[in-house]
Amino acid sequence: MRRTLMFFLAGLAVFIIAGVCMAAESGSALKPDEIKAEPFRDAKTVGMLAAGDKVDIVKREGGWFMISSPKKGWVRMLSIRRGGGGPAPGVKASSITALATGRAGTGKVVSSSGVRGLNEEDLKNAHFDEKELKLDESYAASRKDAEKFAAKARLKARSVDYLP
Repeated sequence: MRRTLMFFLAGLAVFIIAGVCMAAESGSALKPDEIKAEPFRDAKTVGMLAAGDKVDIVKREGGWFMISSPKKGWVRMLSIRRGGGGPAPGVKASSITALATGRAGTGKVVSSSGVRGLNEEDLKNAHFDEKELKLDESYAASRKDAEKFAAKARLKARSVDYLP
């Protein structure tokens, strides 16, 4: 009986410790954002986050966090502050989250935030596709078309110094 009780208590302790270790990381929304069904900008919206909403982060994929509350889904990584609390003092959420990341179409390349959104499997399965390259090149505007667009929009050329 005593031995059974010891095994039961040891099993219970392991179960509790495992639950604590597997618990989701907490965070809070820096700004209002959509909760998506998949980690892509063009995925179906399944809910909304308000600034300050508490979230439980389950995992990260590319530039996205999977959350389990307040609703299960995916949120842009730059919309969430890990560890709870709001934005750091003096930091405007809009200055950080203006680097909105996401996916359009079927690619997973994410820019601006430095997160590429490609996992190891994507890189291993990558291959050169001349047809897609030619398609991409077909979207380029000619210098004449670009100048015409700029003139119509009353845009002026500016010289910008390179960053050091």
